[in-house]
Amino acid sequence: MALLRPPVLLLALVVSELHGLPWFINVSESQGPGAILYSFPINCTSYVPTLELLYVQPPTTFFNPPSLNRQQKTYMAMVTLSSSARLDALAVNHYRLQLRLTCGKKVLEAPLSVNVHRDPGYSPCAGQFANPGGEIIQVREMVTPRAQLYTLLLPGLQLQRAQLSINSAQDPPYFPGPFSINGQGWLLAPSQGLKGHAPKVFPLEVLVSFGQNQSCHRMLKVKVLPDPSSQISFLGQAPNVTILEDLAPGSNVVQVRAQGLDVRYEILSPVPCPLFSIGREDGVVRTTAPLELAPARGVAVTRLQVKAYERRRPWASADLDVTVNVRSVNRWPPRCLPAMLVTEIPETTPVGTVLKTFTCTDPDSAGSPLDYELQFHSPPGPASLCLRGRALEVPSPAYRPMCWVLQDMKVNATLDCDTPGACFQHAASILVLDGGQPPMTSEVPVLVMVTPVNEFSPACVPRTFRIREDAGPHTLLGSVVGTDKDYPHNSIEYYISGGPTTFSVDRLSGEVHLLGSLDYELQTLYRLTVLVTDHSQDQHPTQRRSGSCTITIEVEDVNDYAPKCQPPFQELTIYAPLGHSVEVTKVSCWVPQEPQRRAFSYSIVGGNSQSRFSLQGPILVHKSITWGPHWPEQPHTYELLIRVADAGPSIPHLSTTATIIVHLIPWSTNTVTTRTHRSPVPSVMTPLLVTDVEAFWQPEPWFVVVLTVTSALFLLALGWLFNRLFQGLAQMLQTPSKSAQALLLNSIQGTEESIEGFTEAPRTEMPRAPSSVVSLQHFDGRAQDSRTGREYLFNTLTGARRWL
Repeated sequence: MALLRPPVLLLALVVSELHGLPWFINVSESQGPGAILYSFPINCTSYVPTLELLYVQPPTTFFNPPSLNRQQKTYMAMVTLSSSARLDALAVNHYRLQLRLTCGKKVLEAPLSVNVHRDPGYSPCAGQFANPGGEIIQVREMVTPRAQLYTLLLPGLQLQRAQLSINSAQDPPYFPGPFSINGQGWLLAPSQGLKGHAPKVFPLEVLVSFGQNQSCHRMLKVKVLPDPSSQISFLGQAPNVTILEDLAPGSNVVQVRAQGLDVRYEILSPVPCPLFSIGREDGVVRTTAPLELAPARGVAVTRLQVKAYERRRPWASADLDVTVNVRSVNRWPPRCLPAMLVTEIPETTPVGTVLKTFTCTDPDSAGSPLDYELQFHSPPGPASLCLRGRALEVPSPAYRPMCWVLQDMKVNATLDCDTPGACFQHAASILVLDGGQPPMTSEVPVLVMVTPVNEFSPACVPRTFRIREDAGPHTLLGSVVGTDKDYPHNSIEYYISGGPTTFSVDRLSGEVHLLGSLDYELQTLYRLTVLVTDHSQDQHPTQRRSGSCTITIEVEDVNDYAPKCQPPFQELTIYAPLGHSVEVTKVSCWVPQEPQRRAFSYSIVGGNSQSRFSLQGPILVHKSITWGPHWPEQPHTYELLIRVADAGPSIPHLSTTATIIVHLIPWSTNTVTTRTHRSPVPSVMTPLLVTDVEAFWQPEPWFVVVLTVTSALFLLALGWLFNRLFQGLAQMLQTPSKSAQALLLNSIQGTEESIEGFTEAPRTEMPRAPSSVVSLQHFDGRAQDSRTGREYLFNTLTGARRWL
């Protein structure tokens, strides 16, 4: 195929002079379906272009609509032949295609001319006979045998001496006989004729052979028409009847009647027909078997093709379609599996989760639609559950929304068990109704239990408590309040994580108590980490969550020690000039145990006669005096008592008293100037303030426990030791030692030998036991024979004797 490629279509869009210029392409008639006739690029980057085929002249379906394929920044357009394309240069050798291109707002129409030229090496089958669907010819059934039915015109093949033959099978009884093609290309009727074969259609595949090893296959269909003079027709339209499925076998369904001479009836389809039969002479359609819709599929609608024909001329016939609809009789209620829906879901079940699936069917009519209704039990009222169409759902999150979509139970909204009385059971019944007459129903009990889930961790608010350092054990400081979003909200336990053992928290109430003693001077601030742990908020008791917060305990200072002054006793001599105030001394006091405390109050509580002295803070001042009756002419001694007390916020305010003895010497202008003389404190004088501190020892609780356990262990060990000693001593007293036994045996043997040497009395010699046996004898007693007066040793257990 030779293609002429003109300038690209983009130039046609840009250069207006190209508008209307035709494009020409040459195509060989041998091109088959799907062949690409022409392709060209389109540059339309800003928009999505469209290319349309407006029309073809002469009209034909040989050309497909143009296609566009994107290739990087351009589009490639292609014009192809359709599946029905059969190009023939002898029939049509020129086609004109009108194309329209749209790129954004730019529209261009241009023609495309296709010239079809002959291919000497290609000779297709032409004419109507070349149609892929095949040529259909109609003939009467009364046509004479071997009559000419159709002429196969093959342009251009006459000179090539083409040979035509029927290649398809023509087997009886469908075919009355074989069709044939003669040398002139005529299709001839069978020699038996076509009478009685109306309205059959005989397909014939024709093989055309020409040239050198060239051939083509074409299809020809022969439709036989009935003879107009002997037609049979049914009276009335095709019946459509409805019967009940409980109709007994042999019952009449419908009667069909046809016009003709001596008409007979038969069922053409379905074959075999197990449910219905037709009367051969009367045309009455009857049932032949029970009509059960449930076990048998396809019983609901049966289409019968009934044939009416003349008995003498069977080929004179007519067909009629009879539709029989079987309506179910409602005998059984719907059946549902499972028969009861019970499920348990946690409150954190995601929305849309399928909870349970159940299937309901109607035994009377399988596949028939069912209706569902809801009956409430617990919680009562339509606010708990509702039925919307075929979906069962809970409308509000406060009632644990759920839904049954069709036959699936699904969660419809977020579940929540964190409000009082929120987690409960959903009890309902689903009524399943069928569409039969009378309606039958089934009830499916539904029970859905929502279980709580421990979703949130408890929390507590940090707090600060203040306590005096002299507070006693078990003093209540305050309470730690824990909160939990899970229900019940007060299922919280409190623990102290690490920290000092001076404080404890009640496990249930969260109250913080003091266990030991406090000392402001040792530690003024305590920080405790309180753990809050929830419980009984989940279906599984082991699922627990914890949180924590820090509480701060501030120890308030309490005065434990009175201030001390150094020195506690002073004796001073001052000269009081006329009209001037004199600074006598400065009282220096502090608390040795609490050196940080420096705030004191000073006051003169005794010895300040005539108010000659005053205090400016810790400084003792002698007021200025003027000449008058009160002027002291002689030296005078003042014994001042100064009270020094705590001046801070801490209570109680403890105090001490310092003693200052002031020897005042009046001083005038004729008095020799002297300086103030401070005499040391005599050793015989003692301070007026006596502080008696009674010391006692209060051990720690752990020390008392350890001491008690150690003392108990010591007493047990001492008792065991004495027991062993007593047992050993008793054994030594009861059993002589081995050396003492040997010495006693030797002495006994020696005495026996000496006695035997001097004895003259006759005696019977007894066989002596072996020395080994004698040495093993143990004699624990000694006695004297009453007859002879001879002493002997004896064994109290065995009765053995040994004479001495």
